[in-house]
Amino acid sequence: MQEYLPYTCQAIIQADTVYEIIIVDDCSKDDSVAFIKSNYPQVKLIVNPENKGFSYSCNRGIDAAQYELILLLNAGVKLSPNYFDEQWKYFLRWDTFGVMGRIIDMDSDRLIQAAGMPKVFGYQIETDYQYYSDKESDRIRTWQLPAANALINAEKLKKTGGFSTLFKTGHGAARELGVRALRLNWKCYFENQAVCFQIAGDCKKDQQYYQDRYFLQAIHLEGVELFIWHLRAIFADLIPKFLVGKTWIWQSYRAIYFNKDAIEQHRAEVKKLMDENDTRLRLADVVKRINASVQNKTVHRFKYGCD
Repeated sequence: MQEYLPYTCQAIIQADTVYEIIIVDDCSKDDSVAFIKSNYPQVKLIVNPENKGFSYSCNRGIDAAQYELILLLNAGVKLSPNYFDEQWKYFLRWDTFGVMGRIIDMDSDRLIQAAGMPKVFGYQIETDYQYYSDKESDRIRTWQLPAANALINAEKLKKTGGFSTLFKTGHGAARELGVRALRLNWKCYFENQAVCFQIAGDCKKDQQYYQDRYFLQAIHLEGVELFIWHLRAIFADLIPKFLVGKTWIWQSYRAIYFNKDAIEQHRAEVKKLMDENDTRLRLADVVKRINASVQNKTVHRFKYGCD
């Protein structure tokens, strides 16, 4: 935080707009709170009395925000000075939910995250590949906004209810929020000229990763699609991993049943939002729309990360 916050301030000042900076401290054990109070008295500081996790902390910041756009930013992200310059244009459209920037590895200068192109396999939605375009006039759509950095329409974000605390990882919570927004007939974009940097982390496809992935499908699939997905999870995930000794996968899958009440509540909330927005979009519809959006565009594809 101490290292990268000055870059955030620089980018905001260069954006020449009214702003506020809200920092949510999730019960840190270092001197972060004292540092912010001493060096950035203008920052609105929210301190959790106990560690509550990604979703809860982000939602506290979202609730406190008062302006039209909210930048969700991880403490370990370094913004370029002109980070916001090419992002405002997306919010001239009524249906824009949010836009992400180009994420570069701080150590190697390689591109580690761009727009995500979704695919559906056995009714499970996941990233097929990441992609971007060099053509500035292209509007590149993505199926998810990263937990590390996303500029989002505040009214829409608050209408969705923010991040679901059902998800244990920031990756999983951000992915589900993106799907929720797309099913509400809103759009998420990737801006290639908005550059930021972070240290590339190792992808851990562990129990929490699979649990969050299963929760996403359980919330957003219905009827026959949900039944077929359960068969897919059993034969494509559970059995193969059991055979190689990764028996923890059963805990990930079983979590669906232990949390069935919370999942049903989330499903009901999504349905209510979709009724209010007069939309009936399914996961398959979302995938088709984003796939169609790259037709006749020259894009660069690559694969990186957990997908």
